[in-house]
Amino acid sequence: MNNMIVAALVGIVALGFAVSKALMIQKVDAGTPRMAEIAGYIHDGAMAFLIREYKTLAMFVGVLFVVLSLLINLPTAIAFLVGAILSAAAGFFGMQVATKANVRTAHAAQVGGMNKALSVAFSGGAVMGMSVVGLGLLGVSMIFYIYVGDNATVETMTTAASQIAGFGLGASSIALFGRVGGGIFTKAADVGADLVGKIEAGIPEDDPRNPAVIADNVGDNVGDVAGMGADLFESYVGSIIAAITLGIVTYGADVQMAEKAVVFPLLLAAAGILSAIIGTLFVRGDEGKDPQRSLDTGTAVSAVLVVIASYFLSNSLLGSSAPFFAIVTGLIVGLLIAKITEYYTSTAYSPVHGIARESQTGASTTIISGLAVGMASTALPIIVLAAGILIAFHFQGLYGIALAAVGMLSTAGMTIAVDAYGPIADNAGGIAEMCEMPKEVRKITDQLDAVGNTTAAIGKGFAIGSAALTALALFSSYIAAVELQTGKPLIILLTNPDVIAGLLIGGMLPFLFSAITMQAVGKAANSMIEEVRRQFRDIPGIMEGTTVPEYNRCVDISTAAALREMILPGLIAVIAPIVMGVFVGPEALGGMLAGALVCGVLMAIFMANAGGAWDNAKKYIEEGNYEGKGSDAHKAAVIGDTVGDPFKDTSGPSINILIKLMTIVALVFVPLFL
Repeated sequence: MNNMIVAALVGIVALGFAVSKALMIQKVDAGTPRMAEIAGYIHDGAMAFLIREYKTLAMFVGVLFVVLSLLINLPTAIAFLVGAILSAAAGFFGMQVATKANVRTAHAAQVGGMNKALSVAFSGGAVMGMSVVGLGLLGVSMIFYIYVGDNATVETMTTAASQIAGFGLGASSIALFGRVGGGIFTKAADVGADLVGKIEAGIPEDDPRNPAVIADNVGDNVGDVAGMGADLFESYVGSIIAAITLGIVTYGADVQMAEKAVVFPLLLAAAGILSAIIGTLFVRGDEGKDPQRSLDTGTAVSAVLVVIASYFLSNSLLGSSAPFFAIVTGLIVGLLIAKITEYYTSTAYSPVHGIARESQTGASTTIISGLAVGMASTALPIIVLAAGILIAFHFQGLYGIALAAVGMLSTAGMTIAVDAYGPIADNAGGIAEMCEMPKEVRKITDQLDAVGNTTAAIGKGFAIGSAALTALALFSSYIAAVELQTGKPLIILLTNPDVIAGLLIGGMLPFLFSAITMQAVGKAANSMIEEVRRQFRDIPGIMEGTTVPEYNRCVDISTAAALREMILPGLIAVIAPIVMGVFVGPEALGGMLAGALVCGVLMAIFMANAGGAWDNAKKYIEEGNYEGKGSDAHKAAVIGDTVGDPFKDTSGPSINILIKLMTIVALVFVPLFL
């Protein structure tokens, strides 16, 4: 168990690295008073939303803590509380720094060029990435170590594994509410800013005359920094917990091997953190070169180092290369899904060009072509996932599938850093626009933002792939937990009517969940549109630039809508598996989890890629294609983008968490079902 202390220490190293990056960003000049003023609006709005969201979630966490204490056991409830607190802390710290890095990125672009701007933006993302992996690894390692103590037997490790599932439940709960709430906030503001500002008023997206512009920039942070970080925090700890559980099941007859199988995913995650820290050192932006190459280099270095480390860990700790091949399978699956996502959503490839071309004939054909691209984009990722599952199982059984998930997420520190860099660069461009900075600055921030759009789409693809593997590993852990407690195998037969009923209901839930979150965005966006129109109509001097819009009104509308509308989807995800398990049984619940996994992964890929393709089709036209900005094609593409916004930033990413949260709820509440 001493190796768990080593893993925890590496988690502390990651947090130390995050603090060093945060201090570095703090020392960078924030620019002119006007730049600091705009950045202050964004920072204050983002932190105010997050604090109000966490206050709302505190009630939910408190109630569930009591339920777990009474119905399951106190150690599981404590692990749940710690998981929720650490997930919230990662989001808070990451967004605190991201909203400081945006204005400093804009100023760095002016005084230091591309290299300095990329360094500041990426460092801001690295704080989020290292906070997530550092707190995740530290939390899981220490709780398991405390619960097992010095008496490491199969029984004590099995008990501890069931109890640390509560940690995953805490992380999943915060993640779902964070993704849904942040997604509703950001898309209500984005749709209002686009439809009224761009189409009706004919002003740029980041024009300071647009009352929704601050809310839009705030939304980038609460959705794509805090929300995304919570999403991958959940996947990260969920994959480790599943690997620990299945490792005990795989090697249960041999105490020493079982202990090694428990420690292995923790040391692999530790190696991934150190590899990600080294990878960040390779991210440098040379003038005149594509910053995407620099980000790709850092990611590649991290992955190669993890491959090397996993080979030595597999052979030295488990005495076999089989776990190594399962891990490499996970890494390759993640890379392939990222590249497939890039193909379907990047402005460099034909799917996006096709949507832009169809926009010449109106919004209807824009929507039709975008839906078609999203549906087509599900085929290759699913084939890759299926192949990865079969290969990982071939080498190491169910434990191998869990290791593939850990392998895919081992470089999460780097992956999240690259993803969180995107909204920082986007905000930097917005600040440059609002502060009327020189064209040279906008050219740099636009280039950083364009890369950020691609990294965001790739990040969503990575999140979906990791969610599928993690959910499958957790599903296997649920079956193993039922078998351990009953002494009988849990058989999920399609000829069993309970299983079929569960399968159908589980398949329905991602559609119901998406409908609720899409309607929430629609209602919030409607309120935002009316407010922006009111300010344009009733407040003299806004369009002339002599009066400052009431930015806070728009921030309040998005905040209130997000906090109000995030409750129902979150409750569905927690209550549905409990009701199915208690009233119908473990077999029906197994069918429900399987149905939710299949439909959820397909829906998530479809929605994320369709939304990303619509967004970049608009940007492709804005680059000057098909008559450029202001053309009929552009107006149609903007409408397509507004449809795609809740697809890619609210409903799609939230489905990832839905399937994982339902599975971890099932795992935690197994004693209640039996």
